[in-house]
Amino acid sequence: MAAVRVLASLLAVVSMHCAAAPFAVELGDTRVGLDAPPGFSDTTLMGSPRLQELAEALTSASNRILLFAISDGDLRRFTQGDSPDLRRYMIAVTPKGLESEHVGPSQFRAFVNDSLAELGKPPEGADYPKLLDARPRGAMSLLAELRRDPDVVSVLQGARLPPQQHGLFEPEGPPRYLLSTTTLLLLRGKALSVSVYTGYDSAADLDWIRASTTRWIDALKRLNGRQPR
Repeated sequence: MAAVRVLASLLAVVSMHCAAAPFAVELGDTRVGLDAPPGFSDTTLMGSPRLQELAEALTSASNRILLFAISDGDLRRFTQGDSPDLRRYMIAVTPKGLESEHVGPSQFRAFVNDSLAELGKPPEGADYPKLLDARPRGAMSLLAELRRDPDVVSVLQGARLPPQQHGLFEPEGPPRYLLSTTTLLLLRGKALSVSVYTGYDSAADLDWIRASTTRWIDALKRLNGRQPR
């Protein structure tokens, strides 16, 4: 058993080392550079049905998943046979219909409008738990627009999650919330959508997802400012 644990630990280290490096994906005749933010590792090459199922549940079948990243701690637990917490994770996708096309500014604006048209306008006020309590359980709601540039549009969404099922007659536990950001990017003439997710227990989670989204956007833009290798 000791040898098995040592092997699992080595596999976890190797997996994180491989997943942490920037990589390029072929989108038509263009190579786009991708990388997971610090503290997270891409899992798309691990071949895990469970992780693949979670990634597919986060996006439409009309999108191609380019990256699905979980925290390094979750990756370590997963490779050692333990259940990951999956409290924070992120995904990058591209619409299959645009994958082989060069997307210009006008086409990108159409992509943004089509992607965000149903969200409506963000509500007034920043008491997000109160706003989400008034919405149906599990329904994602627009909370704020974080950024709107010619090549980047980013929004914050949230939901109150359905209660966890315990005993049949046990009272419902405290409310559980989920935050996510969706950012639409124009990189090297390609349209991408990247999303970050976190559980929402306090203002610290809100600060984290805002900062993490900003850093990831800026890192991807820097990475694609040069030709990916």
